[in-house]
Amino acid sequence: MTLSKEATSKVEDVFGRGVEKVFDPANLFRKKLEAKASGRYKKDIIIKFGVDPTRPDIHLGHAHIFRKLRILQDLGCKVVFLVGDFTARIGDPTGKSDTRPEVDQKQVESNMKTYEEQVGKILLTKKEVYSWIRNSDWFTNITDLQLPEDAKIEMTATHKGERVHIPIKPNSFIGKAIIFEETRMQVKNLGITSGISVVTTMGLLWTLKHITFNRLIKRDMFQARIKEGRELYMHELLYPVFQAIDSHVIESIYGSCDLEIGGSDQTFNMLLGRDVQEVNKKTRSPRETKSDLQAVLSLKLLVGTDGKEKMSKSLNNYIGINENPALMYGKIMSIPDSSIMDYFELCTYTPLEEIDEIRKRVMGGKENPRDIKMRLAREIVAIYHGEGLAARAEDDFVRTFRGGGIPADIKEIVADKGTRLSDILIKNKLVSSRSDFRRLFERGALKYIKEEGIKEKIINIDTTINETVTVQVGKNRFIKIHPV
Repeated sequence: MTLSKEATSKVEDVFGRGVEKVFDPANLFRKKLEAKASGRYKKDIIIKFGVDPTRPDIHLGHAHIFRKLRILQDLGCKVVFLVGDFTARIGDPTGKSDTRPEVDQKQVESNMKTYEEQVGKILLTKKEVYSWIRNSDWFTNITDLQLPEDAKIEMTATHKGERVHIPIKPNSFIGKAIIFEETRMQVKNLGITSGISVVTTMGLLWTLKHITFNRLIKRDMFQARIKEGRELYMHELLYPVFQAIDSHVIESIYGSCDLEIGGSDQTFNMLLGRDVQEVNKKTRSPRETKSDLQAVLSLKLLVGTDGKEKMSKSLNNYIGINENPALMYGKIMSIPDSSIMDYFELCTYTPLEEIDEIRKRVMGGKENPRDIKMRLAREIVAIYHGEGLAARAEDDFVRTFRGGGIPADIKEIVADKGTRLSDILIKNKLVSSRSDFRRLFERGALKYIKEEGIKEKIINIDTTINETVTVQVGKNRFIKIHPV
């Protein structure tokens, strides 16, 4: 059975568009993927993708990875979202070194629900091609649990032909064991009744025996830290090891872990996953080939609206896929001209051949970058909001930024009279924090608006709202406030 023209095109897209590096020795994964797409490979092909549990919001930098995952789903693969709630307690040392907050299980559940609602715009979420699981499921053990003393735990037994309920102390070993068993996603969600995967301290030490210090320290970001004379902590060195162990456990739970996909800044961690898989396979069977090791697909990182750093919420240079159409359109129009082609490649469905033609026309002076950027903004907004709202967003942009007006669908809210403007903007998510408000204020980027244009800058950091006003925040965010 041969591949259809459509399937062939999708396979080429997987390994070409937006890809920084493919690690697939002898094209073993590609051959497996082609066999799956043609119906010759009957087993599940499992795609691992790590998810940050601390932030449920998704921006265009994430979305281009999800678009790649959707193509893999269309070819018959199953995507496993691995929620790093355990590793979040360590904090990924990649890039910025801010400590990430710990996240409790209820928050993880809530974040994943929000996540699924958003990724549902791109991915299929039916169980045949989609699953999610936390890595605390195997990195936490019975003795790690600390239960409330008033928790009610019972064992059921049969005594003299009658069923009796025996109360168990919550923080006894038996009490913790009962809760541990009941809360494992492997049991509760995936139906595994025996052979639950758990990584013990002995298991971690066994893995570390097969990974050299030199292997870890060669990671480029670790080398940069050392050259800068900055501290490098042991728990940061272990983060890639935990991520690598995840690949082995995913293989144990789902039957395979065929490909790990992520941004190019995760390449080192993903390749280490192959090493850990190989060590475990050699232990089970020295004759195992490398055909079952995960391939690695590292994708280009989307630069944010500043045109410098990778897109990130913490840097406030992101474009959220759930943002309203007018705001999304305006943010895309604010990117530098140098980023236009990357956004076409990573954020739209425009064929690569057509993108090359656009690039040639712009470089040859035959096309105005502003007009190309408007097409880009319209295409991206249409993906997430539809053609109608994309056209309306474009009309709003033209009226607002060329005609000096304000958007037709400006957000209007009611606030208590005398409330600080900063509190109102934070509550309505137009700024992320007081420090974000202060930065905008210091740049003169907070302004009162009238229909005919800008009236004056807000000059008081403690401004309170006592009359109806329309406020412009940055270049393309607007809000009308009615005090009561």
